[in-house]
Amino acid sequence: MHPTATLAIASTWEGGPAAPGELATLVLVARDDGLHLSFDAPLHDDPPPAAPPGALWGLWEHEVVELFVLGAGDRYTEIELGPHGHHLLLRLDGRRNVVERLLPVEARWSRGEGRWRVECVLPEAVLPPRPRRFNAYAIHGIGAARRYLAWSPVPGDQPDFHRLECFREVPEIDP
Repeated sequence: MHPTATLAIASTWEGGPAAPGELATLVLVARDDGLHLSFDAPLHDDPPPAAPPGALWGLWEHEVVELFVLGAGDRYTEIELGPHGHHLLLRLDGRRNVVERLLPVEARWSRGEGRWRVECVLPEAVLPPRPRRFNAYAIHGIGAARRYLAWSPVPGDQPDFHRLECFREVPEIDP
């Protein structure tokens, strides 16, 4: 049996309740080859990026789900996945200090019944050193209707998903 945890992205970025039709989930499974991710989210039908599927800088400006994995020394990995086959994988050393970007991601996407799903593996080589803390997000909408949702809220004047002090432990994954 591999350590497994489910993160429900069920609040707004500042901590209010998300609408029932916005709820997204992320299942994390720790295995020898890395961290297996399975996102399930509502499809909001935002316009897709103009770029073909694959690695895309600026994916956060579109409909997206994200996972941040924080390790020792404020080193962290950020993965973003969109419903149209786009992804962004970054490694950071210190808050917002990108040291590797547009890393390759092998993932499987599916869509149906108003939802989209994606599964992928973050190899141990791209993950930060232990101990690890996590946060997960979902973003959708256009202009004034833009919505920012979080597993662990990041209160403040505006959404800032790099507020490392708001990340939480997931004991099932990282004892």
